[in-house]
Amino acid sequence: MSTRGFIVEADGGSRGNPGPAAYGALVRDAATGEVLWEAGKSIGKATNNVAEYEGVLAGLRAAFALDPAAPVEVRADSKLVVEQMSGRWKIKHPDMRDLAEEARAVYPPGQVKYTWVPREKNKHADRLANEAMDLAAKGLEWTPKTPAAAVPEDAAGIVGDAEGETAAPAVPPPAGWGPDLGTPTTLVLLRHGETALTPQKRFSGSGEGHDPDLSERGRWQAERAADLLAARGTIQAVVTSPLARCRQTAEAAARRLGLQVRVEEGFRETDFGAWEGLTFGEVRERWPDELSAWLVSPDAAPPGGESFTEVARRVVLAREKVLARYPAKTVLVVTHVTPIKTLVRLALDAPAQSMFRMELSAAAITAINWWADGNASLRVFNDTSHLREQ
Repeated sequence: MSTRGFIVEADGGSRGNPGPAAYGALVRDAATGEVLWEAGKSIGKATNNVAEYEGVLAGLRAAFALDPAAPVEVRADSKLVVEQMSGRWKIKHPDMRDLAEEARAVYPPGQVKYTWVPREKNKHADRLANEAMDLAAKGLEWTPKTPAAAVPEDAAGIVGDAEGETAAPAVPPPAGWGPDLGTPTTLVLLRHGETALTPQKRFSGSGEGHDPDLSERGRWQAERAADLLAARGTIQAVVTSPLARCRQTAEAAARRLGLQVRVEEGFRETDFGAWEGLTFGEVRERWPDELSAWLVSPDAAPPGGESFTEVARRVVLAREKVLARYPAKTVLVVTHVTPIKTLVRLALDAPAQSMFRMELSAAAITAINWWADGNASLRVFNDTSHLREQ
């Protein structure tokens, strides 16, 4: 373990609880008190507790980027977060449980300790959270107060001391160009086979009452994908969306591979709300304004459904759980169009609008390597070679 140590100070707030929310977090050198990194970030509508957890997670990721071997003390004025992360209180809320799992996965057990501090000793993080909420209310984002170089999205903020004197930020090198980080975790992403709705190009998500089975063509596609994966012999675990078309596709692969299927709720498809089962043309006739907004903003949602921003949040949590559970393994993840495009977008650090510029076929295979420093490399995209008719 490094002789260097860090103090993470974190806070979060919500104006409405739930309501517009943001977190504030910073990392100090434990010996000198120097602020090495700080950030404030709006997280949309959430509760105080979820915002506080988001702050802890952001601070831990920033500390890890600075020195993954350093011991860390997290200081927060939320007794709930401190007691839950210390393992003394149970976590019942599903959002907080997911965030806690993600936070625990950043460092090995025993490298992080949690300390409760009174609110007056957590003013710096509180100020950052409130600044982010104030700016979000004006349609703006929190930005560093000094011209520091960019830091990765998971640790975005400022590198410097309290007076604004900057130091070099900890930016992971591009994948393959830095030190040997060992074996990556590889996610082999398999879109489910066709359903009756697929060739008709109808919205088919996870809305209530919309969970179609694979069609005969879809079952054939699932078997062909299973043949290919079995021939390669590299898959070590199988994870799937809870929806029937994915479970059926995953089970076909698992039978050939001799593995069990683990269901991960976060990999389900977008809930398209009122648009479920409709074609694009039908939606355009009935909801022209809502469709136009959805096509240009990841924050726009179909009536009664989910936005891409909301989907991305749970997909990232699901990804982090898989990476923590299967380090350096090759994992088959059977899921849907939106989760796969989201993971590709994040791996490439591409804007949300890029999702409308990706073609993803039924039963296609995509593969991404995720490295220990947070970098990713896209290895395969939309491979359908196994579906060629003999």
